[in-house]
Amino acid sequence: MTIEAIREKIDTIDSQILQLLNDRMEQALLVRKFKAEIEDMNREMEIFEKIGNTSMALIQRGFLEKIYTEIIRESKTLQQKGLEVIAFQGEHGAYGEMAAGEWNRELIPFPCNTFAEVFDGVGSGLYEYGIVPVENTLGGSVDQVNQLLIHTDLYVVGAVVLPVHHCLLAPAGANHRDIRTVYSHPQALSQCRQFLSRNSLEPLPYNDTAGAAKMLADKKPKRAGAIASRLAADLYHLEVLKQGIEDLDRNITRFLVLSRKENPEQGEKCSIIFATEHKAGTLFRSLEAFASRHISLTRIESIPNEPGNYAFFLDFEGSSHSDAVVEALQDIKETTTWLRLIGCYNERSVQ
Repeated sequence: MTIEAIREKIDTIDSQILQLLNDRMEQALLVRKFKAEIEDMNREMEIFEKIGNTSMALIQRGFLEKIYTEIIRESKTLQQKGLEVIAFQGEHGAYGEMAAGEWNRELIPFPCNTFAEVFDGVGSGLYEYGIVPVENTLGGSVDQVNQLLIHTDLYVVGAVVLPVHHCLLAPAGANHRDIRTVYSHPQALSQCRQFLSRNSLEPLPYNDTAGAAKMLADKKPKRAGAIASRLAADLYHLEVLKQGIEDLDRNITRFLVLSRKENPEQGEKCSIIFATEHKAGTLFRSLEAFASRHISLTRIESIPNEPGNYAFFLDFEGSSHSDAVVEALQDIKETTTWLRLIGCYNERSVQ
């Protein structure tokens, strides 16, 4: 054991402490939604009682009480600010978090394990907003998200088109020549297939890109790296060995912002979901309602709904307040078995 090795261990522990503190503050924001008042002396007494029952040789009770007094004070300060939360799938450092920041930097990003948790949390009011990917130029549509969109009552209130630039990450001081395996989300691995093959690196699937980076920082598996964002590298104190390793320059993911409430602004783009009967020409007649009014379609996607049935996603330019759009939606109702306008919103393209 050397002093350098000990200090490296201390740096890792400090990083974990900061992550846990941030996690605790996030939970404090959420618990405020279930409290009638910010002050809860019974809960504070319960916390300090648990501290008193904790036995650690090097940590005195008085020291712990000082730390938790400040943690509780800061938690109540955050609760008083009335901050709003936007949920995303993955760990901190995920591309969903980056997209959330591009849409509204005043919102607090909150990580969820699954896309379903994002939808459920927004639907229950636990989170004010959610942000989810719906399509990627290399990987195509995100089927799991589109399936959830079919059955949700949430509204789309915004969209972000985000260029995705993958980085090869490794623990600080690692020799890139020693790396043999790379962890990341399967889609990210597929988007960097040529780079991995060219460098004889074995791809190993992981739940999400940022999660792979966090695991790499915490566990430091031998001769391993991760593919994730530069933000993930900064958060988990990893070294960027190579950036821009995606196979194509134009690697873009489109995200939708979800809310329980409709967008109060007029918006410049609309999204609908509909289904038609299994008869020749029904889809054509639905699309003709837009073409005849010179409304530009920007996306059309068919998604399996029930066995033998499909739902169609349609994005088009325009506002739900314009006469042409109102007329087109009225016409399409006559050719569909069900129709839902899921949102009219503004879309931001990040350069």
